[in-house]
Amino acid sequence: MQDVDAVNAGYARLLLDDYLDDPESVPDEWRALFESGEALKGLPGLDRLLERLPRNGVRASNGHVSQRPVESQPDIELLGGVAAGMALVKAFRMHGHLAAALDPLGSAPIGDPALDPLRLQPKLTPELQARVPASVLRIHVGGDTLAEALPHLQETYCGSMAYEIEHISEHFQRVWLRKAIESWRYRKPLGSAERRELYRRLCEVEGLERYLRRAFLGQKQFSIEGLDVLIPMLDTALELARGSGAREVVIGMAHRGRLNVLAHTIGMPYEQILREFEGERTIDVVAADAEGGTGDVKYHLGAQGVTTTPAGKVGVTLAANPSHLEAVDPVVEGMTRAQQTDRATADGAHDPIVAMPILLHGDAAFAGQGIVAETLNLYALEGYSTGGTLHVITNNQVGFTTDPAQGRSTRYSSDLAKGYDTPIIHVNADDPEAAISAVRLALAYRERFGHDVVIDLVGYRRFGHNEQDEPAYTQPLMAAQIAQHPTVRERYGIRLAEEGVLTPAEAEALAEAAEGRVRDAHARLRASFGHEIPAKSQDEGVPRGEVTAVTTRVGAKRLRRLTKQLLRVPEGFTVNSKLARQLERRRVALSEGGIDWGQAESLAYASLLCDGVPVRLTGQDSERGTFSQRHLVLHDAVTGEIEIPMQKLDNAKASFEVYNSPLSEYACVGFEYGYSTAAPEALVLWEAQFGDFANGAQTIIDQFISSGLAKWHQTSRLTLLLPHGYEGSGPEHSSARLERFLQLAAQENIRIACPSTAAQHFHLLRRQALDASARPLVVMTPKGLLRLKEASSGLDQLSGGSFRVVLDAEVPDKGAIRRLALCAGKVYYDVVGHETAAGADTVAVARVEQLYPFPSDAARGLIGSYPALEEVVWVQEEPQNMGAWRTIRHRLEEAAAGVPVRYVGRPWRASTAEGYPTAHSVGQDRIARSVLET
Repeated sequence: MQDVDAVNAGYARLLLDDYLDDPESVPDEWRALFESGEALKGLPGLDRLLERLPRNGVRASNGHVSQRPVESQPDIELLGGVAAGMALVKAFRMHGHLAAALDPLGSAPIGDPALDPLRLQPKLTPELQARVPASVLRIHVGGDTLAEALPHLQETYCGSMAYEIEHISEHFQRVWLRKAIESWRYRKPLGSAERRELYRRLCEVEGLERYLRRAFLGQKQFSIEGLDVLIPMLDTALELARGSGAREVVIGMAHRGRLNVLAHTIGMPYEQILREFEGERTIDVVAADAEGGTGDVKYHLGAQGVTTTPAGKVGVTLAANPSHLEAVDPVVEGMTRAQQTDRATADGAHDPIVAMPILLHGDAAFAGQGIVAETLNLYALEGYSTGGTLHVITNNQVGFTTDPAQGRSTRYSSDLAKGYDTPIIHVNADDPEAAISAVRLALAYRERFGHDVVIDLVGYRRFGHNEQDEPAYTQPLMAAQIAQHPTVRERYGIRLAEEGVLTPAEAEALAEAAEGRVRDAHARLRASFGHEIPAKSQDEGVPRGEVTAVTTRVGAKRLRRLTKQLLRVPEGFTVNSKLARQLERRRVALSEGGIDWGQAESLAYASLLCDGVPVRLTGQDSERGTFSQRHLVLHDAVTGEIEIPMQKLDNAKASFEVYNSPLSEYACVGFEYGYSTAAPEALVLWEAQFGDFANGAQTIIDQFISSGLAKWHQTSRLTLLLPHGYEGSGPEHSSARLERFLQLAAQENIRIACPSTAAQHFHLLRRQALDASARPLVVMTPKGLLRLKEASSGLDQLSGGSFRVVLDAEVPDKGAIRRLALCAGKVYYDVVGHETAAGADTVAVARVEQLYPFPSDAARGLIGSYPALEEVVWVQEEPQNMGAWRTIRHRLEEAAAGVPVRYVGRPWRASTAEGYPTAHSVGQDRIARSVLET
């Protein structure tokens, strides 16, 4: 070991500071030096520690007697004890959770040798523990010495609560958490009245579940039993959220415990829940079927309510959720972000205090489903942050029938959260007071740092996955143990009786009264069955989806003024020289023609903002646009500063938000769906880098966007911009899977369009924002057409007209036409621009711009306007088993009224497109020739 005197004193002091904060953070040789009593003598920077330690008399050192005065000679043995004590404190903070009593079923914790003080002997004998001052150990538990503090450390870190915080990279956050945990600041004992109320609440939770199980034997309810304390935890969360200024709390959860949350957190009457079990329905089934309503099972339904807390009233929303468990996570975050956003400000000012998200996860799902990681990744991103989410893992220690060892590679289901610097609080669900304090600590941390927090609520599942399942088939030992295990209500009642808070008779009376209230509600419901259910009005139920007439044109003078403002930048702001020329071309295009896609889109957004419609656009590289077509955010070429002209329009009355998203589809589309449902007045758009990227969000598209209206009466005007078109880029960057969206389209649930000109895109976006009947919109946007001259538009096409669902061909004599080719999107330009097009005098090529709802009347009128037709052909770039053909064929045949209809395009294929540019070109040429040659 090198001589300390030869080492830079400043460096040694820094290492000592690091060691005192975290013994394991310094190299092994330095830790050994600090823990060696003799070697500590003369160490530069030791004064800070020595000043806090007692002094001994003269001690021998290497056979020599020190000449230092008695009062200034350090106690070397005590210094070694301090070092060992610090290592022990660190062990409790790092590994205490391994020795904590977290399992209500009593499985023994694995422990860790580092937690045993005897391991540190002879450096840390019991006698030496009694001499080490607690004040030098930087701990916050009670006791003047390590010996006195040690039991408190064990109780704090190895009791019914445990913590994982040492992975957090922010030093100040770690220090804050250590102090909060060790001081028990948020774990103060409840008063007698609070404990009685907590017991009463547990009675209500258990009472509902027990009554449902007895009254509806064998029906699914996905009971909360084993995690009953979740409801009091939510009570506490709502109260603290309201006390911090929140007006809304948005909750997302899967099926387990949902009925109890509906009843006791949202405030849904027992009668309404019982009606579902009785088979009654609160909607007119006949009317619902006519309007597209199919409904959903009771444990997927969403609800809204208002909860009164001691801090005041707070709105509570439980988001509707399919059986795709964690799929609701980003939806809740988006709903919350919409609540937190002031859309009357230019940039959509964000205030995280206004609303708070709570996500309740299953233990197997939290570890197993990738959407959890995608959602956790959003917490600190500028366009997605909600000021921190309270995550509660409802850990019943089994996933359906799968043991944890089969479902994850980590010790805890919560381990994923460590990668996002998220603190994790483990708590035994059979200790309701500890569970309440876990919520208090979590929300104090969220309020202080705006960060997510995870509570791992460790309980069990009293019955099988559902009430029709037999758990003893797969977990026989656990099932047998649970059958003999008292409920948390029973255990807590015994505890309160032993401590004189209430008598056993009072405890039993409270439990019986709680179940009695459910029984009485059921009796009232049954008595009402003979009464006629009032008919719903025409305005109730699922809204109809017809597109109403809206004015989408914008005056030329106004468009010129908006263009001028969109090209305005602050004095001294340097736009990239190449980009500056492109943007300046937009000014000229108003007079000379050639308004391209990006300019038309910008004018659509700008005009909507001046109409008072908020706009939010996110996606992968959407600020600039994947194809460098948009440039809504400008970057100073010299300083790197950014400028967003869209947020500085003179007459804007609403907010404009634009953000590049993380490279995620599942979570990001879910987020925007949630945002759009909570902000129905806004035009919310998500853009894929390439259309096929939306495949990653298929669960959101299937379970929310396309079916939410039918299942939950929930719709939105969310718009998906999906670049689509065959240009030789290979299978993965050609198709946005148009066929999948068309397959999902029914009962006017969504709208699907394939605009082929800039003006059509302009009017489509404005129609989507202004139409009173909101529906999700899927747009097959182009790539090559973004700058294609033939796809550009003139100012008169924006200032006049509207979105046209079909575009007729321009032919001099319709009577000469024998073949009418109908197509959608880019392939139109491939056909009409083909070398043989000039000689195809008997062929006309028209476009269907809206594919769903299919414009039957317009198509019929278009086809009927050609009196001498011999055939209609549908032309597409996609293989025959993809694209629009298989979905719209029968509609085309109806519109053709007897004129033969046939297909032209690629043959059936397993892959969307060719992987070689030459093969692609050959395919495109063949399609065009098949259309044009007669």
